[in-house]
Amino acid sequence: MTPQEETIKREVWNTLRELNDCWTKGDGSGLVNHFHKDMVAITPTKRERLVGCDACVASWMGFAKAAKINSWKEIDPLITLLGYTAIVTYYFDMSFDMGGQTIKMGGRDMYVFLKENGKWWAVADQFSPYPM
Repeated sequence: MTPQEETIKREVWNTLRELNDCWTKGDGSGLVNHFHKDMVAITPTKRERLVGCDACVASWMGFAKAAKINSWKEIDPLITLLGYTAIVTYYFDMSFDMGGQTIKMGGRDMYVFLKENGKWWAVADQFSPYPM
């Protein structure tokens, strides 16, 4: 890997970490600074895909409001660079309180980022808990 590729991967990873901090340590409103206007997401709790920044931000904010996140950790990231596109996959462990109970879960996540106007934007996400 070239030094330039290492620098780009670090930029992408830092963007992903900032994005996750928005909803795991905050109310999720800061995601407007990370989700592209054409963001799409496939989530395990909705049958239909989420389309557009506003819909995605509202979904993440809804979770952040409904749950008290006790811990969040990204594990074993893999970043693939394809021109002005980066695909980031990783596993996660989390613990949160919801509905009077503490839930511990792990899963996997895949983001697609696009570099536009000098900034990395999330354009797609699909995440799910580990299969049973």
